[in-house]
Amino acid sequence: MMNNLSKINIFTLMLIISTVVLTSCKDDDDSPLPLPDTKVYELESVAVETIEGTATFVRIDDRTTSITILLTGTPTGGVHPAHIHANSAAETGPIVISLNSVDGTTGTSTTIIQRDDAGNPVSFEDLMEYDGYLNVHLSEDQLDVIVAQSDIGQNELTGESKEYELAEAAAPGISGSILFEERKNGEALATISLANTPEGGVHPAHIHMNSVEEGGGIVLTFNPVDGNTGMSKSNVAALDDETPFGYEDVLSYDGHVNVHLSPEQLDVLVAQGNIGANAD
Repeated sequence: MMNNLSKINIFTLMLIISTVVLTSCKDDDDSPLPLPDTKVYELESVAVETIEGTATFVRIDDRTTSITILLTGTPTGGVHPAHIHANSAAETGPIVISLNSVDGTTGTSTTIIQRDDAGNPVSFEDLMEYDGYLNVHLSEDQLDVIVAQSDIGQNELTGESKEYELAEAAAPGISGSILFEERKNGEALATISLANTPEGGVHPAHIHMNSVEEGGGIVLTFNPVDGNTGMSKSNVAALDDETPFGYEDVLSYDGHVNVHLSPEQLDVLVAQGNIGANAD
């Protein structure tokens, strides 16, 4: 009798264990596989307004990354070299990672990378913190013409921004704004946009101490405003004396921005406006 009960208990126990194991296996099979680490950057048009797209970074394994560029508006038959450069796009920098050229007919390019052009290992995680930007060029013979571009890694914009008005000064009709956009690394992209600047003009721009009404010395130098476009883009990471100065510093700074007529006529202002602590 006891033997039969023991046999029944053992059989029941084995049945329960089998059911648990099968259920666990089924749950594992039904659970979705983990997705690969992926990052998509928007490639904005530069020299050619109709060309734009994306660059998608996918971690294949600990040492390998796939980078796929997809552009719209590229000309049939075109071949567009693509690279990752050092620094931010506003600063510019040398090529550090060469990518496969974009096929103009399909607008696509895919590159598998494990190392930079110097032979140094580069992982997906490295690229996500990289101090760089991605350029797609018009052709091998015209690398100076950029058709699409994006900051990547630590230079990516967070979406936080602050815009200040730049009112006309000595040059009637010239006015606009300066936009500061926060980067992932705490630095800022500063974009000056002016209307009615003269073609061919080169207009130095700076942050000065104190308010417009008080006046003050230059503390940070921007890239000059191009009179043809009315635009200037600069990376903001430090003052001219190398004191660290990022996005959060801009918001509280006791200063103002001046845009000057020319390098030879810094005393003639074409636009200016208070920033930081002096803004309305």
